[in-house]
Amino acid sequence: MAALIYPFTAFNFSVEINRGEDGKPLVNAAFSECDGLEMSMEVKTIREGGSNNRQFRLNGPVSYGQLTLKRGMTENFDLWSWFQDTIAQPNLRADAAIVMLAEDGSTERVRFTLERCLPVKIKSPALNAKDGMIAIEELQIAYESMQFKFIPPKG
Repeated sequence: MAALIYPFTAFNFSVEINRGEDGKPLVNAAFSECDGLEMSMEVKTIREGGSNNRQFRLNGPVSYGQLTLKRGMTENFDLWSWFQDTIAQPNLRADAAIVMLAEDGSTERVRFTLERCLPVKIKSPALNAKDGMIAIEELQIAYESMQFKFIPPKG
């Protein structure tokens, strides 16, 4: 009998961002949301002369999404500094990894690697004195390529 395959959970994940040539970790905080791991391919359609009932589909260019990260705002302003540094040094890029973790919260299941990341938008939390909500900051990152690796469970 085949083993049951369960879907991954979406609440156990980590974000690793390593900036520039030094490769040192940029972010020292947990994110509450991560969205935008996507890629799409443009399809080119070609019709053969005299064949009205058939078309050929060819692979076209691949494009990638824009990653949106959200976290509770703290005294750590590393994301804001990265954005500012990118303005001063337009060639500054970072590499990032989004890691989906198993239910135990520590075992890697899938690793998405994003290359040549560029922060394109940073947003401070909405301020409202009557809500008493946690201040959530948002960062949007464009990336040039994405790879993924599935890590099978041991045993």
